[in-house]
Amino acid sequence: MKKQLLCTSAIALGVAAAPASAQDWNLDWGGFFQQHIAYADVGGTGVGASDFDGIQMLTNAEIIFTPNITLDNGMTFGINVQMEALNGGGGTDGIDESYMSISSDTFGRIDAGYENSAGYKMMVGAPQVGSMAINSPSASAFIPFDGAYDGGGGGNFRQAGLSSYTEVAGNNDVARISYYTPSFSGFTAGISYAPSGAGNAQNIFPVDRNVGLVDIFDLGVNYSQSFGTTDITLAARWGTGDLQGAGSDPETWGVGFQVGFSGFTFGASYAENSNPGNFDEEGYSVGVAYDAAGPWTFGLEAYLGEIEDGSAVTHDDYEFYKLAANRDLGPGVSWTTYLLYGETTDGPTGSSIDGTAIGTAINLSF
Repeated sequence: MKKQLLCTSAIALGVAAAPASAQDWNLDWGGFFQQHIAYADVGGTGVGASDFDGIQMLTNAEIIFTPNITLDNGMTFGINVQMEALNGGGGTDGIDESYMSISSDTFGRIDAGYENSAGYKMMVGAPQVGSMAINSPSASAFIPFDGAYDGGGGGNFRQAGLSSYTEVAGNNDVARISYYTPSFSGFTAGISYAPSGAGNAQNIFPVDRNVGLVDIFDLGVNYSQSFGTTDITLAARWGTGDLQGAGSDPETWGVGFQVGFSGFTFGASYAENSNPGNFDEEGYSVGVAYDAAGPWTFGLEAYLGEIEDGSAVTHDDYEFYKLAANRDLGPGVSWTTYLLYGETTDGPTGSSIDGTAIGTAINLSF
């Protein structure tokens, strides 16, 4: 299948010793723009007096700045700043991620700044065809989630109840430093540390280690290799942090794989979040994609998640399914059509919202 890459101390390396006078900065930039339109039919007891039936629209777009320079010693220095193309996106001022990278073929890579963890970035799951993700909260743009599906009021963004791409207690794009090893015969490892779980692409200082989620560690491993006509990718991650005032520490872990041959790609993932207060989450993705001869790719995918409080009182469920086709129209231009079905249920009340959406999108990547 057509593949897309999702997208410590440097002083000790002596990287500043070589002059940079012979090089010029590559003032690179790019981004993406996805425009969706869908017809939705939504029902269930959780809808109440609302009416979500009819045509809905979703825009997902970013401008990404990636200037970089490679010195005579082979070290590359660069930044990645991702600006949301809509008001209210990313952080307070619309910046999603902002970090510096230092890398070389022999050293590996350091990322320092506001970014997701190594565990998050190295995970893999069911193949996604087209631009509408169900291994994430994105589908709620057309089929809203039941208001009670929230982990007891704590939310579950970046947690396994909604996605196998998890973070410890759902922290996201906080100040973090990560190191990734070079690839050794397809094997790569990464480790991350974040002083605090607060601050989405914004400075929070100094960190008070008596408040909130602090000292977050994440580990990730990824193995990707080809054997003849078969491509294999395996991934695993684990992370933990210290939540002040809680009786236990939050944790997350997950595993995933993809196997591709003869135009087919099969994949799956499983993840868990253990949170103090016993609101634990788990979920898994499973799916298959087929890269047909010519410009078309087809896919069938599912994500199922749940939230438990350790008793019979709360058992919230999430299930979404997607059938999709994607056609390449030209360099950086594709067209996606999809059929979605989704349902979220609140266990204690029995409240639920379910719906079906038929959608299409034009995707631009530049």
